[in-house]
Amino acid sequence: MSTQGVCGVLIEQDISQSMDSLPPNVIDIEVFEQLLEMDEDDQEFSRSLVYNYFEQAESTFEKMRDALESQNLEELSTLGHFLKGSSAAVGVIKVRDSCEAMQHYGRQHGADGVTELAREDAIDKLTKTLEQVKNQYAEAEAILRAFFHATA
Repeated sequence: MSTQGVCGVLIEQDISQSMDSLPPNVIDIEVFEQLLEMDEDDQEFSRSLVYNYFEQAESTFEKMRDALESQNLEELSTLGHFLKGSSAAVGVIKVRDSCEAMQHYGRQHGADGVTELAREDAIDKLTKTLEQVKNQYAEAEAILRAFFHATA
């Protein structure tokens, strides 16, 4: 077996072992595996996508905080939709789901997207969900950083 072949096998073993450590209630394993399949011999592509996601999420949280302070529900709905899509693309389940709820709350609907909410109730739910989603993001970020550190 060539040196490149041996390295490829070792990388695959490292990735497989690291994948086993990803909690399926935090990271959508199927989505994350598809992301990793786009890589060649190293993980630069998937790593750059995930680290760009980290930057996007941090920036979006700041915008969400500002929109919440000004009680701009429409902007919060838009930002929730944006971060939901980014989170889904990298397989971050809890953040995706909480951002979907924020999207609905910003439209003054319940988490189901149908039930109508009073403006004050929507703001209350948005405030609580923003804190929740930041914690969920921190958990996913730590897991993904550990994954890429372990497979570097």
